[in-house]
Amino acid sequence: MNKFAFAFIGFMVTGFKLYGAFLGFIVGYLFEIIQTPAKGNNQQGQGQRQSQSNYGYDPYQALFGYQSAPQNDFISILLVLSAAVMKADGKVLKSELNYLKDFFQRQFGNRFTNQHLVYLRDLLNQQQINISEICSQLRYRTTEEVRIQLIHYLFGIAKADDHVSDNEINVIYRIARQLHVSDADFQSIKNMFHRNPQSDYLILGIDANASEEEVKKAYRKMAVKYHPDKVQDMGEEHQKAAKEKFQQIQEAYENIKKARGIK
Repeated sequence: MNKFAFAFIGFMVTGFKLYGAFLGFIVGYLFEIIQTPAKGNNQQGQGQRQSQSNYGYDPYQALFGYQSAPQNDFISILLVLSAAVMKADGKVLKSELNYLKDFFQRQFGNRFTNQHLVYLRDLLNQQQINISEICSQLRYRTTEEVRIQLIHYLFGIAKADDHVSDNEINVIYRIARQLHVSDADFQSIKNMFHRNPQSDYLILGIDANASEEEVKKAYRKMAVKYHPDKVQDMGEEHQKAAKEKFQQIQEAYENIKKARGIK
């Protein structure tokens, strides 16, 4: 059974949800590389090669950065990136953990288990977390809307203690770059959580010198791009975050209009 068949099964099992197809595809992908033996005729290493990919490393290690991942699923993928942000400022706070648990329980229900929490603990105890392979997998297997929504979620973790540190911003920016999220989209989301006098303009992707027509045009463009309907096939928490982001775009536009007296 190939990865596309797994994707179809995942899509059906989860009630025709996009994340189900994605999870199925990942499972199928890993199944394929696990079942493909590496080249060579060394009989002694054959058993080991059957549990490795053609690139010579354990697929769990490659995908999750840690061999004790509970299962090769989308939840574990998100936990790796979540842990990287939680560790960024040198301390892991209870408010961040509560934010993560609340999000995952709402998003994944009983599929988010205590085993995932054990995996998260192991990740947080690591000296370094390798996010490159994770981002590579996500970049090629998710839509732009999903990747943008992921950056919004990661800023939510950083903001859980009511302060987004520079180190947290740097880690999320590095993740955004590796996910091929544009600088404009990154800046827009960042300024929803890390505000300054220019934030309303940055949320719309323009500078404070923009003309009235440019302000209106930018608002229309962002309203279309970030409309909640773009992620209607995703889980409840992603839809909730999309609505919040859309509302912040509207608020930024209203603030600019009020400050400038735009009708």
